[in-house]
Amino acid sequence: MVESNDIAANPDFTGLLSDLTATFNSGKTRELAWRRKQLKAVSRMMDECEDDLFGALKSDLGKCAMESFTTETAYVSGDAAYSCKKLGKWTRKKRVSTPVVAQPGKSWIQAEPLGVVLVIGAWNYPVQLTLAGMSAAIAAGNCVVIKPSELAPATSALLARIVPEYLDSDCVKVIEGAVPETTALLDLPFDHILYTGGGNVGRIVMAAAAKHLTPVTLELGGKSPCVVLPDANLAATAKRIAWGKFTNAGQTCIAPDYILTDADTEALLLPLIEKSIQEMFGHDPQKSDSYGRMVNDRHFERVSGLIASGHTAIGGLVDATDKYIAPTVLTDVAADSDIMREEIFGPVLPVFRAENLEEAIAYIRASDKPLAAYIFTNDKGAEKKFLEQVSCGSACVNDVMMFMAVHDLPFGGVGPSGMGAYSGHRGFETFSHMKAVMKRGWWPDLDVRYAPYTEKKFKFLRKVR
Repeated sequence: MVESNDIAANPDFTGLLSDLTATFNSGKTRELAWRRKQLKAVSRMMDECEDDLFGALKSDLGKCAMESFTTETAYVSGDAAYSCKKLGKWTRKKRVSTPVVAQPGKSWIQAEPLGVVLVIGAWNYPVQLTLAGMSAAIAAGNCVVIKPSELAPATSALLARIVPEYLDSDCVKVIEGAVPETTALLDLPFDHILYTGGGNVGRIVMAAAAKHLTPVTLELGGKSPCVVLPDANLAATAKRIAWGKFTNAGQTCIAPDYILTDADTEALLLPLIEKSIQEMFGHDPQKSDSYGRMVNDRHFERVSGLIASGHTAIGGLVDATDKYIAPTVLTDVAADSDIMREEIFGPVLPVFRAENLEEAIAYIRASDKPLAAYIFTNDKGAEKKFLEQVSCGSACVNDVMMFMAVHDLPFGGVGPSGMGAYSGHRGFETFSHMKAVMKRGWWPDLDVRYAPYTEKKFKFLRKVR
């Protein structure tokens, strides 16, 4: 691992990439035994370093142990274990049919690793969104550089310490730092870049990658809508929306960003959301061990400023000294208000009027394609219409965010919410090149493909095409 003082003085990682490329070229990471050993080490690291990880996440984001377990360490451990289990199947050659004109011959697709992958993690889930991508790249047989977010400093420092203790330090490197270090890394010709974060930085990453024609996977964000129709089970709907929105104090890229519903349903739903908040966090969420905090003062100021965008129906209390924003629900928000134009990324939930499904879909489609979209309904026709007409990275019917529990569902955005995907098999494919291979026999070597081209050969080709 490169020392932090050296990085600050001279953020040049050319030698680091050169060393990793040499290691990759040695063939070390291609061996399935090596990959399985690293993936098992990831799971072991999550278990053996659990207390330290929980402490770092508490320091950075105010996360309680159970939330840290379910959304961070258990996710990473389970994802790595799943990849380890499926690795033999994923790496098998996949036979495809060979046409008559290419006989005798065999054709197949075989996965090969790309080389050296850069994973730039995010601060809101600083363990999951750094190590899950790393694990996918390792499963595919690559060397990896991970850059944890400097906005979660305790977690970043901990990962820099424990990753070299558990994983092969010749193949996996951790670089701490901020903009200078990230910029220096992006100047280099990596074989793939995975970035998780906001759209503005995503554009910078993509522009830097374009200089080297480096492929990118961008996991960005956006305003994930939550449509609630009158026929939904509103008690369950309220509880699930409240859980999804206020987990991690709303700092989740796939959290419900706003609710779309009609006036009558809104009147019934709001008391149920308030009840769900009280059941989860008590009458004073600031005193609850289960409720998190904003990551820093800048984000606190930004999110707390959005509360003025509408009428405070639930919550609204803030405490700058504690970076605390209460679970808050707003009504009477205008379409052109700040809270309806920008991604909230905090525990403030606006309710916007849409008198029917068609109106809700039209509103969603008038904006950027979201990372996730949710609908609550018992009407299969409405469900079908929503899924067909709303373009989004992932969708969930009658719940929020739970698709993340399915390792083989791809996770990724579309349009401004991202490009590419990973998780499970899709992660393995993202960090692999699917090489097309044909092997020909020597005999018979049909002369139909060779000149001179005759009418007889032409007729034969027409028959066998």
